[in-house]
Amino acid sequence: QVQLVESGGGLVQPGGSLRLSCAASGNIFSIDAMAWYRQAPGKQRELVAVITSGGNTNYADSVKGRFTISRDNAKNTVYLQMNSLKPEDTAVYYCNTEAKEIIYWGQGTQVTVSS
Repeated sequence: QVQLVESGGGLVQPGGSLRLSCAASGNIFSIDAMAWYRQAPGKQRELVAVITSGGNTNYADSVKGRFTISRDNAKNTVYLQMNSLKPEDTAVYYCNTEAKEIIYWGQGTQVTVSS
């Protein structure tokens, strides 16, 4: 079993920044890649960014150049630094990983970009 706990969401004005954190616990030794997804009201959940245990990253086109995913393996934590936020980034952001063919999700953290 793996537990994921997100934090760092909130309300921010357009152009502002937020940093999300996701702390993993449990059977973390079987974890490789970790990812952030988001789901806006009335829309499907979409992949935002992913990072492997070796540090390779990939991003959705809509966030490239604005968001940065990183991880601290010693702290079992993955981060999502979000800069130049836009109203369309408003969504619930979920941390995600897979261990031994089981997919795990965090509880989600709300990000609202509004003036």
